[in-house]
Amino acid sequence: MEHVRHRRYIGMILYTLVMLAILLVRLLPLAPGSIGWPGPDLMLCVTLAWVLRRPEQVPVLLIGAVFFIEDILMLRPLGLWTALVILATEAARHREHRWRELPFMVEWLRVAILIALIVLANRFVLALFFVDMPSLGQVILQMLATILTYPLVVVVTRWTLGLRRADYIEADIMRQR
Repeated sequence: MEHVRHRRYIGMILYTLVMLAILLVRLLPLAPGSIGWPGPDLMLCVTLAWVLRRPEQVPVLLIGAVFFIEDILMLRPLGLWTALVILATEAARHREHRWRELPFMVEWLRVAILIALIVLANRFVLALFFVDMPSLGQVILQMLATILTYPLVVVVTRWTLGLRRADYIEADIMRQR
């Protein structure tokens, strides 16, 4: 049992470090003045991949704290994107045990639907309160880039971090805690 708790804390620390590294890269002025194609939301991809593989390592408060810090640093409306990401990750977390046995293509489709729903909900709330928004084309391109990047993120996290789905025995041990 101590080993399970130790792995959980290691996973939480690793998740936090990966999120902070992604956020740091986003804040760096790598190409000042140039406006290109919108890139994928890697923080969202990594979070969804982590929740669907090791949900015990990313508690909801940790996800909320990481994305709230992102809201502050990216000068977005405070808490909106955080709340939407929490809703999406909790929906995925509660269905994780049913998704475990399905092929990856089904997981990818469901993650794509979750990403599309939170992007559309974010856009709707921003429009409802007349908040300045990026153009719809830019938002759709970023959403598509995020959806298309998800499988790559899953492969990279598997190879570099050893992030894999829990088998049934590990999942039972986690549920008993």
